[in-house]
Amino acid sequence: MLALVGLFMTPPCTAQEHAAPRDVSPRAAAERELGPIGRLLASARPGDTVHVPAGTYRGHLRIDRPVTLVADGAVVIDGGGSGDIIEVVAPDVTIRGFVIRNTGIDLDQENAAIRVLAPRVTLESNVLQDILFGIDLRESPDSRIIANTIGGKRLDIARRGDGLRLWRADRAIIEGNRIHDGRDAILWYSSGVIVRGNTAHDCRYGLHLMFSDNVTITDNELAGNSVGVYLMYSTGVTLTGNRLLKNRGPSGYGIGLKETDRFTVRDNLIAGNRSGVYLDGSPFTDAQPGIFEANTLAYNDVGFTILPSSRGNEIVGNNFIDNIDQVAVAGRGSLDGNRFWKDERGNFWSDYTGYDQNNDGIGDFVHESQTLFENLMDKRPALRLFLFSPAQQAIEFVGRAIPAVRPEPKFTDEVPLMRPLPLPTWRPDVPPSHSPILVAGGSLLALGVSMLALGYERRRSGDGSSGEMPVRGAE
Repeated sequence: MLALVGLFMTPPCTAQEHAAPRDVSPRAAAERELGPIGRLLASARPGDTVHVPAGTYRGHLRIDRPVTLVADGAVVIDGGGSGDIIEVVAPDVTIRGFVIRNTGIDLDQENAAIRVLAPRVTLESNVLQDILFGIDLRESPDSRIIANTIGGKRLDIARRGDGLRLWRADRAIIEGNRIHDGRDAILWYSSGVIVRGNTAHDCRYGLHLMFSDNVTITDNELAGNSVGVYLMYSTGVTLTGNRLLKNRGPSGYGIGLKETDRFTVRDNLIAGNRSGVYLDGSPFTDAQPGIFEANTLAYNDVGFTILPSSRGNEIVGNNFIDNIDQVAVAGRGSLDGNRFWKDERGNFWSDYTGYDQNNDGIGDFVHESQTLFENLMDKRPALRLFLFSPAQQAIEFVGRAIPAVRPEPKFTDEVPLMRPLPLPTWRPDVPPSHSPILVAGGSLLALGVSMLALGYERRRSGDGSSGEMPVRGAE
């Protein structure tokens, strides 16, 4: 009886249940795992251009053949918050025009938006969003990283990954990229690299070199980071035409150099930083002087911070404009091993109180820095608390009234310039979040330099020729 009841209660079989079993072969399973872009890549031959239709694709890619991967329209590759998103293991790969977002957050695994393990790769015009590490090149020489936007995750700075990292990626070209909210853009053991026309803001180090030689850094804007550029243990580095602005983290250097050799720093605007330039053990050898020329250091807390271990620098033909402390000595010792003038050319100092009686553009008096409060502040940085206070004024009065307590000059410029050098002209291509401040700041600085030049020109043709010492700030 129970058997008969069970027979009649059994539901009828459907066509679906009698259909052929699904293909569960390894190949079919792999194709399903690849996803749409993976299947396009799997069917491509070396040298092909693979066009990806507009849409949002979730998953991870591994590119194992030399192809060009191009986004047709708005193409988003979403990593789903886990692991790396794109891994490139073949040479001569190009990835262009994608939005790549949402990596994992595992710092031990260094989850990256794009990890490259092969040479001659081009990454161009991609937008990386919500990523831990951005672009990670490992032993990828002759690669090109062009016009990408790299934005990190909203994490505490200690938990972020590097927006851009090169490891043994010689002769790479890094050009026209925008990096923000990351840890560092860092070069490790990478020689012959060109870093040109990039912007970095709200990072720890805008650009960081470690053991990377013969690197050219030009026309970059590094603003609002903890440090603008830090060069460490590198040789043959050239910095020209860069803007290092408002880098005011715990270190707060516009440019930092530690045991770096054969370097040239020229035509840079270094403004609003805690310390414009920080020198530690640089140059590292006496093979070549460290060259600082035609730079404008303005409105920094300290223009140059120099450790006594730094010797052999030539700091000539620069503008020092209204830094609270133009030059500071960090530690015990003197700056005798560095030169602030050469032949008949020194620097322009906004606090120089001499005059130019013969109108040759060179001050008639030596410029020395020997204020008592600055000397005390170099030895006891906590005294900065009393800047611009009556205590500072009292100490300076004592230093002027009693020569016996006046310190030895920190440095001497024998031929100070009477007029500031003109600022280089730059294209105002700055990050949107900083552009109002930085464009306005750059305009004000250019106006200030022009007014300084006009004031000193008037002094040359006016009362300055009378032989009387002009009063500082009278113009």
